[in-house]
Amino acid sequence: MRLAHLWDQSACIGCGACIAACNAANYGSSTRENRTWGWIRSNIRRITFDLKAKPYMLLVQCQHCDNAPCVAVCPTGASYRDKDGLVKINPALCIGCKYCMTACPYGARWLDDETGLPMKCMGEECQSRVAAGLEPVCVAVCPAGARAFGDIDDPNSEISKRLASGRIIRLLEYKGTEPKFFVRVGP
Repeated sequence: MRLAHLWDQSACIGCGACIAACNAANYGSSTRENRTWGWIRSNIRRITFDLKAKPYMLLVQCQHCDNAPCVAVCPTGASYRDKDGLVKINPALCIGCKYCMTACPYGARWLDDETGLPMKCMGEECQSRVAAGLEPVCVAVCPAGARAFGDIDDPNSEISKRLASGRIIRLLEYKGTEPKFFVRVGP
């Protein structure tokens, strides 16, 4: 089993429901700032490229890499790849060294200034939902159906079917991290 995310950029309406839902579910609708990103406390970051004639938006979050640099550099084993294929953090083992934050080429981790520990997708609520057979909140709330989540080793899963159609890219694929966050960029 290898769980993965898909974000359909061509269907996304940029409403931010996924970001707000992540904040509400995983951080109790906190209004405190995520100082690492200069953003709300959410595991999804919106990056906008102002290209004047054609603005471009990208949503970035943990890529749950098969070859995760954050796992390789963690000196305590706090960052690990679980049997479901997701990259997770065991806060009881984390010493707050931030090596994982430095190693991640996606900048997908942020520092909780209250606990001194790195945060990332998936938050505790989303992990509980997935363990119960539900979708992460970002997928569940998307009004445009621009997100999917599931087992890419199951050819009958929705994500596998969506990956089989359309143009799919993976961010910074040349880094060799084998990211499992897929971006559908067109039909």
